[in-house]
Amino acid sequence: MKKFLTFQLILLLSYNLFAHEGMWIPSLLKALEGDMQSKGLKLSAEDIYSINQSSLKDAIVHFNGGCTAEVVSDKGLILTNHHCGYGQINQHSTLENNYLKNGFWAMSQSEELKNPGLTATFIVRIEDVTAKVNNGISDDIDTEAANLMRSDAIKKITSEAVEGTNYKAVIKPFYYGNEYYMIVSKTYKDVRLVGAPPSALGKFGGDTDNWVWPRHTCDFSVFRIYADQDNNPSDISDENVPYNPAHHFPVSLNGIKKDDFTMVFGFPGYTQQYLTSYAVKDYIDIINPSRIKMRELSLSVIDQAMAQSEKTFIQYASKQSRISNAYKKWIGQNLGLNEKDALAKKRLLEKEFLNRVAEDKKYKNLLDQMEGLQLKLTKYDQANSLFREIWYYGPEIFRFSKSFDKLISDFSDQRKEKKLSLAKEFYSKYDAKIDASILEKLLPVYFDFLDDDLEPTIKADIELKYNGNYKEYSKDIFAKSCFVSFSNLEKLMGCGLDKFKKKIESDPVYQLSKSILSKYENDVKPAFYTNYFLMQDQMKKYVKAQMTYFPNKTFWADANSTLRLTYGKVEGSSPRDGMNYNWYTTLDGIIAKNNTGNPDFEIPLRLRELWEKKDYGKYGSNNQLNVCFLGSNHTTGGNSGSPAINAYGQLIGINFDRSWESTMSDIMFDPEICRNIMVDIRYVLWVIDKYAGAGYLVDEMSIVKQKKTVLVPEALEK
Repeated sequence: MKKFLTFQLILLLSYNLFAHEGMWIPSLLKALEGDMQSKGLKLSAEDIYSINQSSLKDAIVHFNGGCTAEVVSDKGLILTNHHCGYGQINQHSTLENNYLKNGFWAMSQSEELKNPGLTATFIVRIEDVTAKVNNGISDDIDTEAANLMRSDAIKKITSEAVEGTNYKAVIKPFYYGNEYYMIVSKTYKDVRLVGAPPSALGKFGGDTDNWVWPRHTCDFSVFRIYADQDNNPSDISDENVPYNPAHHFPVSLNGIKKDDFTMVFGFPGYTQQYLTSYAVKDYIDIINPSRIKMRELSLSVIDQAMAQSEKTFIQYASKQSRISNAYKKWIGQNLGLNEKDALAKKRLLEKEFLNRVAEDKKYKNLLDQMEGLQLKLTKYDQANSLFREIWYYGPEIFRFSKSFDKLISDFSDQRKEKKLSLAKEFYSKYDAKIDASILEKLLPVYFDFLDDDLEPTIKADIELKYNGNYKEYSKDIFAKSCFVSFSNLEKLMGCGLDKFKKKIESDPVYQLSKSILSKYENDVKPAFYTNYFLMQDQMKKYVKAQMTYFPNKTFWADANSTLRLTYGKVEGSSPRDGMNYNWYTTLDGIIAKNNTGNPDFEIPLRLRELWEKKDYGKYGSNNQLNVCFLGSNHTTGGNSGSPAINAYGQLIGINFDRSWESTMSDIMFDPEICRNIMVDIRYVLWVIDKYAGAGYLVDEMSIVKQKKTVLVPEALEK
């Protein structure tokens, strides 16, 4: 049995070695250079990441801390996803100038729109500082003392690394703290909106197509980075000039074909590849179903309201997008994990792990300990997840009402004026009727999912006074609350502190918010993080043990919003019996979807007219225009907007999604079904040039029609 089990596992591990799994730290690419080149790469590791010369990494942007973008001109022009720039497009949209609906195109730099708070970050260097962080720490030092020593070391190392510069340094744990890397970066704070297609293109398919293949979404937006006269970061200013990058991507019009080598370079957010079967089971059976239900209820209210009013659509577009994206992802994640029997594969690995560590006192009881700890953690993990759902993605009035605590402690005229300004902005994107309906639906479900001892005390009051009628309760507290309108709040803030404080603290919405937050802060959060950090310590041992006892396995560090490179090839998939995914889609497919009458497939008349004329110019081939394509690059959230790069270092597309089954790759990568979705750069350029008439932006780029490695943009043929 032991030999058979080992043989099964060897097959499993070997299978994954030939797949395109992994999100690789770019400073360590030299170790992968041979494998990448054997698969088609024409560059060296130094061409991709270098601290001594310009390289591809110098054209990669961490866009606003959550997405990725790429530099495509020597004047700081960057491309990212439409959904990454959605908040900025939404912010500039009004009923008179609805850029979400109609798109936006600056026809000169003077027309570009400024975005306070929007940032673009470049990586200067990545350095392994494991030895420095762990200096003086031995196995006999207890965990708490060791963590304090590491914290002090990290402060010292980062401070020294950026002294006398405008850089920022952070040190992050990798492999659950078995290694530490310092990331030194430079952040630009003047990033302006240059262009965006209408949502009918940039969000084509809507929720119907989200996380789905075949896909036809032109998911891109265009921004420009500005710097001071010395090319350094600066606050937003009319004196700033376009940023001059160390490198910008050549943009390929040569097209792609099946099995072409591809890379995706960006900032993947969060993966959990090393979870035990116990933790994965909790996600499948407990965590995902509860948060799926919470978001489903919120969306049922928001979607209906947005469909009835253009004003509401503008108010809630960004909020709806934030809620719906993860909602559908988690459904797909559970689907993939179940269909690919992830639990069985995890258990197979764990059985072999136990076989290999059976004689090692340090590790032989580790999995039993982790199983016991997971049982303790589950209850609080669920409660923590539910709190995040209701507090950050549920009724907005919760956080808004609690934000007035600071005003009670400082009732100065300056503070009141600032709070009124923020309140006015809040109410411009807020509808109390929608919020009340969301509360009515979410609150009873939130309470039901919680263990009895973790329920907020206010639940008993609601059950007693309203007999569990949450519709009546929601209607009543919103009718009595001072937080439902700007005029009510403005009037109240004109009163003295005593009256203001009394009114706020007796407000029924404030009391509900306070009860939910207090229960979380006092009973959920401490217990969750106590058990969570204990589990992190165990995970550190578990990963280290695997590295020791599985010497032939290739290990990669989970994503943690740091710069990573993943590589694969252009290819489709067969996710289940009788279903085959072709590797590309065309404009013809957009028209076919539009003909179904589904409102998610509405398109502008101009797009249909251009299609009828087959007016594709230099961007089409064989009388068709390719729009999206699939690849086997291992991606996750945060890779949105990442450049899809060919073997020659040229831009061929923009990553924006995964197929529905592929969302399981955050927990387990399966080479048969896990595919990332990219918009073809030729479709992007066609929309900019032919559809929008902003061809001057294409002229600004370094366009190439040949496949050859030329990393100096000035040497490229326009």
